[in-house]
Amino acid sequence: MNTNPVTITPGNFAEEDHFYPRVLNAHLHPLVRHLMEMGNDRIICRYCHLHPEADQSAVRQLLTTPPRYFRWGGSDLIHVTTEEGLRRVVIIETNSCPSGQKSMPRSSESEEEAGYQTVMEKSFLPALKRRKKAPKGGLAILYDKNHMENSGYAATLATLANEPVHLVPLMNGAEESLARFNKERILEVFVNDEWVPIRAAFRYVTQKPWNRIPPLSRTLIYNPVLVCLAGGRNKMMAAKAYDFFNARNQSEGLQIATPETIWDVSREEVPIWVERMGGVAVIKVPYSNAGQGVYTVVNQDELDAFMELDHQYDKFIVQALIGNSKWSSQSRDGRLFHVGTMPDKKMNLYVADIRFMVATNENGFFPVAIYSRRARQPLQSTLTAGASSWDMLGTNLSIKQEDGSFSTEPSRLLLVDSRDFNRLGLGMDDMIESYVQTVMSIAAIDQMSQELVNSKGRFRRKLFLSMNPDQRLADEIIKQPVVAAPVT
Repeated sequence: MNTNPVTITPGNFAEEDHFYPRVLNAHLHPLVRHLMEMGNDRIICRYCHLHPEADQSAVRQLLTTPPRYFRWGGSDLIHVTTEEGLRRVVIIETNSCPSGQKSMPRSSESEEEAGYQTVMEKSFLPALKRRKKAPKGGLAILYDKNHMENSGYAATLATLANEPVHLVPLMNGAEESLARFNKERILEVFVNDEWVPIRAAFRYVTQKPWNRIPPLSRTLIYNPVLVCLAGGRNKMMAAKAYDFFNARNQSEGLQIATPETIWDVSREEVPIWVERMGGVAVIKVPYSNAGQGVYTVVNQDELDAFMELDHQYDKFIVQALIGNSKWSSQSRDGRLFHVGTMPDKKMNLYVADIRFMVATNENGFFPVAIYSRRARQPLQSTLTAGASSWDMLGTNLSIKQEDGSFSTEPSRLLLVDSRDFNRLGLGMDDMIESYVQTVMSIAAIDQMSQELVNSKGRFRRKLFLSMNPDQRLADEIIKQPVVAAPVT
């Protein structure tokens, strides 16, 4: 990946640079196309028909209320079944800098920029227009991985705004930073041997963004790092945000569905919770992403391997593992099993998740992109000694290299096109459920974000650290006092 800033001028979007090759000739599945065009009114009608416990006015308010901070995001969901054979959709995690554009077939052949244009034209630029007292300066894309998509966002934004856009790598651990925040709390990027002020930046910084970007700033950061701390890149706080959301909305019949999650677990406590779940569980480093820091445990050897590692943080979460019907975690809600893909010709089924990306504007939420990823190895009914459970359960395509960079395994990507989508075995109602669960998870994290900002627009650091008592994480967060610009 290029580690130098690049200034992209209008009219330079080249589709072959911003989509996987197989996506360029893929045809969007008719069911997915229909979902993308349905609109929230029809989705609300269908969802409430299938969920008579849900208050229709509450669902409408959920889908049509724009978040204050979390304006663009994506959730990873898994379709599961219970011991009674009831199918459900559960949230695995929510991502404040989601990938997906390079994997999404276009709805129309005439829309060259596809979802890149949707996010920039319908969400990012309207948010900037509504921003009061925006500082003077240029536009930038900040990123630390996924050059394919971020250069696509930069080229699209340059054309729509009719001005140059600075594409700036902001790598964790880099010797010299290419971005800083001045005394006026305005972002500046180092381009062409000078520091250039930025009025708005689209952020795809995924690795510990809080150690080089403050939670809030006068420059519009889309999304602010506040969202990452509140749950967008913090599984600990996300679990708490979901719990608070469910408690607030219980009377409205709205509930975020997740595997049972135990938070604030010290390293020494991990084996106790794994035993409580029947010796089968998922252990997560709360602040990692891209498939890093997730450990599936189905036997003593895998638990011992986790315990022997030198971990960077003090706290973990332990989550019920969703596996095969013969080996899944015991939990308060019973056992959940993977539905998996449709069997191939060898009668193999694979674990697969769904990434559902949404964005928002003054009218509320709308879908942007969908794709799926399958595990490396088929799901087995019997666990074999020495076999890696992660190869059967892990779906993330990112692979961390020795130099700290990331590569991907696109061979495990399942598109929502006329070929791959049928392998997922999903119907329209499954997709609607995935959309509403994604919206609820983003709304929950946005509400947590609002709790972490005081009446003067400052990040409530003490409250955050009381809710997320991990001193190593606390030491990473930039201590520069910053004030949020008013948001309307």
